[in-house]
Amino acid sequence: MIIDYKNVDIYQQEVCVLKGVDFHVDEGEFIYIIGKVGSGKSSLLKTTYCEIDIDSADKAEVLGRNLQTIRRREIPALRKEMGIIFQDFQLLHDRTVLKNLRFVLKATGWKEKKKCDERIDEVLDMVGMADKKEKMPHELSGGEQQRIAIARAILNHPKVIIADEPTGNLDPETASNIVNLLKQISQTGTAVVMSTHNIPMLDKYPGIVYRCKDGIIRDITDDYNKLDLSEEDDE
Repeated sequence: MIIDYKNVDIYQQEVCVLKGVDFHVDEGEFIYIIGKVGSGKSSLLKTTYCEIDIDSADKAEVLGRNLQTIRRREIPALRKEMGIIFQDFQLLHDRTVLKNLRFVLKATGWKEKKKCDERIDEVLDMVGMADKKEKMPHELSGGEQQRIAIARAILNHPKVIIADEPTGNLDPETASNIVNLLKQISQTGTAVVMSTHNIPMLDKYPGIVYRCKDGIIRDITDDYNKLDLSEEDDE
């Protein structure tokens, strides 16, 4: 199992935002996390890559690591096995797409320039951005920047992609294309965990659905069509 949480309490600045979390992610699963702003979605995702610590849990494991006992020096190795995508892209604006991706590979231990560039060409082709390699981030649209962010996230063949509102700043058509791309990536075996307000995507690209509400997260996959989710479809 890639992520295995049992009875986890998640705190944000000493306030418990989610209590008794049971959350599980397996290979190739495509998982949505929905809920209103402030319901704990981002806090949950941040615990998976140790941006927020877990102090209270029966079990909290990500990629075989116990998050309650993991040491600071072990966190970079954990993050190398994950791909993390942010709503605001977080590209380096002083360098080209190619140099952005080279920077990531170099930072994660890739040494041979030829192999780096071959992998970069491969991921850019996967996300339909092969012709944007020499562009600066400011020369790209929001959707194109998010595709580059996805390319960056999959460079190291991650076992899981964590995407925090990856379509939040995009128009509906571009957002749909981004979710479709993430869905395709999940079908290659990489699990995708995505927080979103974009409720129509749940029907268009089906997956497992968790809902954060009133300090609780639960799996609503089997009955989300019967629930009123209109308040979640609003940023």
